[in-house]
Amino acid sequence: MSYQVLARKWRPRNFSQVVGQEAVVRALSNALERGRLHHAYLFTGTRGVGKTSLARILARCFNCEGGVTAEPCGECANCRDVDAGRFPDLLEVDAASRTRVEDTRELLDKVAYAPSRGRFRVYLIDEVHMLSDHSFNALLKTLEEPPEHVRFLLATTEPRKLPATVLSRCLQFHLRHLEPAEIVGQLQRILAAEEEPVEAEPEALEALARAADGSMRDALSLCDQAIAHGGGQLAASQLRELLGTVGQDRVWALLEALQLGDGAALLAEVEQLAALCPNYRNLLVELLACLHRIAVEQAVPGSGDARYADWAKRLDPETVQLFYQAGVIGRRDFELAPNPRCALEMSLLRMLSFRLPPTGSTAVATPASSTPAADAGSAAPATGEDREAGAQASAPPPSPDTASTAPKSTPEHDQLPVAKQVDEPVEEPVEEHSPEPAAAEPATAKTPASEPLPPPASAVESGQAGEWPALCAQLPLSGRLAAVAGNCALRTTDCSEQEWRFVLTEQHGSLLLKGHAGQLAKIINAHLGTDLQVCIECVDSEVELPQTPAQLKAQLKQEELHAATQRLAADPRVLDIQRRFDATLLPESVRAVSGVAP
Repeated sequence: MSYQVLARKWRPRNFSQVVGQEAVVRALSNALERGRLHHAYLFTGTRGVGKTSLARILARCFNCEGGVTAEPCGECANCRDVDAGRFPDLLEVDAASRTRVEDTRELLDKVAYAPSRGRFRVYLIDEVHMLSDHSFNALLKTLEEPPEHVRFLLATTEPRKLPATVLSRCLQFHLRHLEPAEIVGQLQRILAAEEEPVEAEPEALEALARAADGSMRDALSLCDQAIAHGGGQLAASQLRELLGTVGQDRVWALLEALQLGDGAALLAEVEQLAALCPNYRNLLVELLACLHRIAVEQAVPGSGDARYADWAKRLDPETVQLFYQAGVIGRRDFELAPNPRCALEMSLLRMLSFRLPPTGSTAVATPASSTPAADAGSAAPATGEDREAGAQASAPPPSPDTASTAPKSTPEHDQLPVAKQVDEPVEEPVEEHSPEPAAAEPATAKTPASEPLPPPASAVESGQAGEWPALCAQLPLSGRLAAVAGNCALRTTDCSEQEWRFVLTEQHGSLLLKGHAGQLAKIINAHLGTDLQVCIECVDSEVELPQTPAQLKAQLKQEELHAATQRLAADPRVLDIQRRFDATLLPESVRAVSGVAP
């Protein structure tokens, strides 16, 4: 008897033999047991996950001589003929070779005829997305209301290419990728059940499962090829030669050279690997898999073996993420590179070029161990913001001269979004001396919004009218009224104990609505404990007015952006990037970030 390949010999013949599709099997079994039979089923998923196999099992369930059941006997003539592909009432159609509308019409002409042997006439259309638009149009009406004796089973790897009108007429079941552990387990069962058992090393089966990329059929086909290559055995060394992969030690050697920043050793290792004629894309994938395991070990200590735990300590999380991202981008570049080896080398050199400097360099961020989170024993790796906060908290206090010229805190200053800060260079400690008298508070100094101003006996006498921008920031304003108040200027010379007079330029006059003055007066009185009247009038834009809250807010924002730009320009890491890559800091690229302290 001629040899039958593993993928065909071990094709599932009942639901219990299907691997990795428990949810789909449960739904189909329950429907069959309860007699809830639909007229059209659509199976989707990547190649080799069981779409056609499930459709054939379902055809057996429909036509088993023992009745419609989720467990066909497999012994009756109908079940045997379905397995052998000669059952007359199961019409398997390859849509890729029958795309014309004439083919579809010829197929549908037989729908009205009763089945010759079975209970149902089953149409199994594989790769249904290959049908033409006219073919789909011809199929729609029959697919929606077929005769009682007809069932449609459709399979496709591209469900997005199907018209929505077809999808809405079918019960859709998506078959997922198989996990490597599921593929390994099935391979072990199949090899043990073969007439001539095959000796397989666990590492070889794991390599087959990874190469199959979620497809059981691909795994069985590769297994057939590997058995023939190994003379009836599955050895890891022979499988690596077949698949063009390398041992794990060679991957660690590449990572070692990257961690040390040794470009010569890195290229020398690639040169040695070239003698093995590897699959360079698979080699990069193996490196990415190692980086992934290291990152998992850093996030969840103890989840990997000792080798990954050791590397999790040797590499900081930022470097692991950087290497991984560079490798993912490099994997996409293989199609554009002159040759696969060039693509691999450029990916490794990109990792090397953007590698974070070793601890202690002026261009590296503060180690995670120095952050408050690390001091508290946090198991999670510190983020960039954590290190910045730690660096700012550990920096020495500014000198009295610097403090006297620092911008004063205002409510608007506290509430405005500011540019995100980076670690500042640590200033040299200054000698202790008697501080000079602090500069007098400017007229625009504000009381923090968290401390409401005490209600004065007279708002005018206490100076509240002269500090309208500060007061406006404390008031619970929102919506259009907040926009009106923010663009209003208070004429203190026209104010009295009974009335405050606001002016609004014609530019913002369209914001003012009837009733805004009364609403603003009510909010001010509730905040100050007074009984003021408020008047708002529009004036010519050319009239010189006191500073409005909106103008002060814009001024403070501009000052903060300017200060942040100067800090970025002086940051040692930015300077290092400019030096190494001939880069230029664009001041206009600095943006405000809400909730970040200066």
